[in-house]
Amino acid sequence: MTRARDVSRLITTPTSTYTAYDEVVVSSASPSSSIPIWIDSATASAPIIKNYSNSKWYGITLLDLSDIPTDFLVIAGGAGGGGQRGGGGGAGGYRTSLDTSGGGSPAESKISLTPGTTYTITVGAGGAGNTNGNNSVLSNITSIGGGAGKGIFAGAGNSGGSGGGGGGTNGGHSRTGGSGTAGQGYAGGDGYNGGEPYGGGGGGGAGAVGNFGATANGGAGLSNSITGTYVTRAGGGGNGGYAQGYGGAVGSGGSGGGGSGSKDNGVAAGSGTVNTGSGGGGGPNDSNAPGSGGSGIVILRYLNTYKDISIIPPGLTYSFSNTGGYKIYTFTAGTGSIIV
Repeated sequence: MTRARDVSRLITTPTSTYTAYDEVVVSSASPSSSIPIWIDSATASAPIIKNYSNSKWYGITLLDLSDIPTDFLVIAGGAGGGGQRGGGGGAGGYRTSLDTSGGGSPAESKISLTPGTTYTITVGAGGAGNTNGNNSVLSNITSIGGGAGKGIFAGAGNSGGSGGGGGGTNGGHSRTGGSGTAGQGYAGGDGYNGGEPYGGGGGGGAGAVGNFGATANGGAGLSNSITGTYVTRAGGGGNGGYAQGYGGAVGSGGSGGGGSGSKDNGVAAGSGTVNTGSGGGGGPNDSNAPGSGGSGIVILRYLNTYKDISIIPPGLTYSFSNTGGYKIYTFTAGTGSIIV
């Protein structure tokens, strides 16, 4: 076993600069050896060292071990909605280096992963009813959990990655929606103060503010193409409704997986979709049955000319694909430290 860089002198005019290589099995470091070794320069972007053995040529691709420019999507857990005609839960904070970040912010810069270095990853769980979502983390990048919605007379929605819908009230005392976090998400909608049914506001989404009114929909989520196809995530939860004599309207969840509110006593509001970081819907009139927030997600993508991640601990649930020239790691639960 030898380091492939020991034979890198065989590449006379590479089209890509390599400073280090994966370990590969070679029989010699010289092309004049009795067992021929050569470099297929036609694949210089990911060179192949070829070894003649058993009357056949065998090739092993040499992968660049320099720092890896990496796209990311980090979404925190969505929040639960408020109970009793409550406001919708806010979506988890939404940060990405591709397309658009939450709250109307541009994409962030790619991160650089260094081989042999340890990086912490945490996928934030969604919050139960009346509870904020949990943060998601990728090294020094933290997305803030969504802010919980509030029930009638319960006050302002909680702040978070995206804010929760405010609680409704009568007598003209509107309850404000919780604030979002800059670069991550929008505020929740204010609670309704126009008399009955005085419900809560819609939860904020990564792409839009939660709505205000007797029927308050959750704010829209955002679409992202990091996996090779556009997927919308991080919608806010809709507000709960009042079925008795007031039309029974409820707020719909925002696009990307937000939970809808409920109007029927004993029927729980919709929860945010798993691994979208979306908010849960507000609960119905007299039953404290708000929806829970959806869990978050962490996705990494880089060119497949670079090495695989070396160690992923069992505490992290993930999937891997090699698609469209990219290696894509999708983390859907847990916490732990990877080694690149």
